[in-house]
Amino acid sequence: IINKMAESSTSILPSPCDLPSEGASEPGKDGGKYEYLDHTADIQIHAWGDTLSEAYEQATIAMFGYMTDIETVSKETTEVITAEGDDLISLLYHFLDEWLFVFSADPFFIPREIKITDFDPINFKITSQGYGETFDLKKHPQGTEVKAITYSNMQVFDEIGRHEVYVIVDI
Repeated sequence: IINKMAESSTSILPSPCDLPSEGASEPGKDGGKYEYLDHTADIQIHAWGDTLSEAYEQATIAMFGYMTDIETVSKETTEVITAEGDDLISLLYHFLDEWLFVFSADPFFIPREIKITDFDPINFKITSQGYGETFDLKKHPQGTEVKAITYSNMQVFDEIGRHEVYVIVDI
């Protein structure tokens, strides 16, 4: 188990794109396994899955779900990213940061779905594919821009029956 803890609030915030969940047991509007938690001046994402790989995927979709309504994104093209870290925490950070970079740089790709095709928790490497399209304000409602991923209060739980992550993103 890797667990880095700091002070955190537990209030649930709605997404600017109306994609909140009502709690950890209820998925988001798009069927996601994530929720947005209150945090001073930022947003904390709590994501979970049947595997740690799925929890990482869900955290990424939650990040993009805060920037637009994911249901408006079509799966027209794919992007592949790889990420490496020194441990599960830095791997999550770099994984999210790589996906944020793909969105922030031309062609401004926004995924509707992320699939991790190779997850190596021993050597801390991930390869993943995103299915989506170029972000277009005429088609995709603008939510709140995620400026950066932070290490603040980042937590990764990988236990039998519990695969979840917490990450604060700078908005």
